[in-house]
Parts: sequence; structure tokens; C-alpha cells
Amino acid sequence: MAIDVDAFERERPRLFGLAYRMTGSVADADDIVQEAWLRAATATDVERPAAWLTTVVTRLSIDRLRSAARRREQYVGPWLPEPILTDRDPAHIVEADESLTLSFLHVLDRLEPVERAVFLLREVFGAGYDEVAEVVGRTPETCRQIAHRSRERVRSERPRFEVDPEQRQALLDSFLLAVLSGEPDRLRELLAEDVVLVSDGGPTRHAARRPVVGPHRVSRFVVNLAGRLSTAVEIVPVTANGTPGFLIRLADETMLVAPEFDGALLRRIELISAPDKLASLESLPESG
Repeated sequence: MAIDVDAFERERPRLFGLAYRMTGSVADADDIVQEAWLRAATATDVERPAAWLTTVVTRLSIDRLRSAARRREQYVGPWLPEPILTDRDPAHIVEADESLTLSFLHVLDRLEPVERAVFLLREVFGAGYDEVAEVVGRTPETCRQIAHRSRERVRSERPRFEVDPEQRQALLDSFLLAVLSGEPDRLRELLAEDVVLVSDGGPTRHAARRPVVGPHRVSRFVVNLAGRLSTAVEIVPVTANGTPGFLIRLADETMLVAPEFDGALLRRIELISAPDKLASLESLPESG
């Protein structure tokens, strides 16, 4: 049977969530889902629409990642995923869990395209190994091995200590106050020994071209950056990819600050100011 519009729309949020986690790009995920619909509209004899669509989206995502590899090698400075403001983006409804966070997407970037697909299908979307094997064109046993290696790699880079939402918000408030105080020593108390700051400004915005590592360097970098902000700055609390952060809005620039906490300390700070990754955020409504 063919896949009708209603059946496709029921699957759309899941398909977008898969494509976005695969590519780290809202634009790419939208394109992939749209291409899946175009193929679905002309498909016949589809016995299991959900499985068929999952296969199409996964394979399109793998192709997109492979074609993007060269572009990312030539990217100016570090490349970070395109964020979704999950508290106010009705066009991209996606279930928020750990696998949606910007830091987790960064870890997934360490995996090869097929590894990433196997890990997501198995660990996030709960597909069986037989189904995963059919999607990626490998044997079930090979998929088991890929999933095991991917789990170990992801586990080694995840935060060591969980942080509940209330504590995370309190830590974020402390971080913001320390930044605005202009005192590096005060900020340094909140930073883990292995803290890293990654700044993605793309080719058009000034940003650190290499990760900033260690509490001394990170605290100095952040305080100096805050000191260059004008008095007309607007700081907007947001939920980016399921976790609290904030937008810094100036007259001619917007920056997303997305901190990751490991217990009571900051382990990673992501600064995204690349205009193409923040353009969709400008027209979003205020959080209710």
C-alpha cells in the first residue's frame, strides 16, 4: 500500500528527531524529511510505513553526513551542531532527552555515519538488531559489535555525575552571575579541572579558532568576552536542546551560550554565534 499524508505526519516528529540527531543540522533534517515524503508519495506496496520511512531517513542521513565530511574539514574553527530552542520552537517538535543535548550530539560526531546510525536506532529509538541490520545493510552480529563499540565510546565521554533540573538551573544562575561580576577567580570556582570551551562563529564571526581548555584559560576568556559586551546587551534564558542556556543579543549579533555541568562543576561551555545556525532563532516566540 502507499503511505498517505496522515500516516506520514504521524511519523514526522520521530523522523525529524532521527535525522537531526544524525546530522546535527536543523536545515539538513528538514531537507531529509521532505525528501522522505517525496519518495513516500510515489512508493507502492509499502507493508510497514514506519519501518520504510525509518530506513529512507537513515540512509539519506548517512549520505548527507558523508557529503558533509569535506565541508566540515574546511570549516573555519570548531563545528558545533545547530541548536533547537525546545521551549519555544513549534516547527520542530522533538522529544528531549540526553541524546538531544548539544554535548551529546558533539560526542556522536566522533562516530562514523554507520556507527552513528546503529547507535541511534538501537539505543535511542529501540530498534531490534534485525531491523537495524536491514536499515544499514549489515548483518545483525556486525550491528551488535558496532553498537557495543559505540556505547563504550559514548559512555567514556558522558558526564560522570547526573544533575537534576533544579540544581542545573541554580548552577546556571551562579555561572551567569560569576561571568557578569568580571572576576575570573569567582568563575574559576565553578569550573571542572578538565573544562573546555568551544566557540563556533563560522567564517563570518570572531570566535576562538581552537577549543579553550582548563579553568584558568576558560575563566579569562569568558570574563574578557563579557567585558567587551555593550550595555545594550540583552540576556534571554532559553532551553536549548532540552537543557538551560541563554541567548546574548546585541544590536548586530546573537550568541547562544550552552553550558554542560558535571555534578556541581561546569565541564563544557559551547558558544554558538555562527549566523546560519542562529537565524531560525530570531523569529521564535517568547517562552510561555
